[in-house]
Amino acid sequence: MLTRWDPFREMLSIRDAMDRLFEESFLRPAWLTAGEDTFASMPINLYETDKELVLEATLPGFSPDEVDIEVQNNTVVIRAEHTEEREEKERDYHIRERRYGKFYRQVALPVEVNADKAQAEFKNGVVVVHFPKVEQAKPRKIKIKK
Repeated sequence: MLTRWDPFREMLSIRDAMDRLFEESFLRPAWLTAGEDTFASMPINLYETDKELVLEATLPGFSPDEVDIEVQNNTVVIRAEHTEEREEKERDYHIRERRYGKFYRQVALPVEVNADKAQAEFKNGVVVVHFPKVEQAKPRKIKIKK
């Protein structure tokens, strides 16, 4: 089946794409949100083994004292706040990309975990949280009777 080409339909989709690009790039660039609560700078990995769920969050430049982890209703929230140690008014920065302020990340856990037995460690700017699965969430093998 042949479809008649409509050049205006393609122009609208290009226009929509350009509008989105303009909004994301110029109206609210990432470097302007440094003082706001943001999760853009906290990449995570979440993976599952037979016995546990493991969450890894990358927080370079943070110390363990600046990180707070909370679990409620099978959702984990990681908050971190990093403040600039000293304010130097004499400096005229050419590039200033290191971010300060509050950061957070909220993740719904895909299986039920025992939050009371969770353990966290902080090493080289990465916080790793081990959540043991509850008994009902662990996989079970069922043998077939012959």
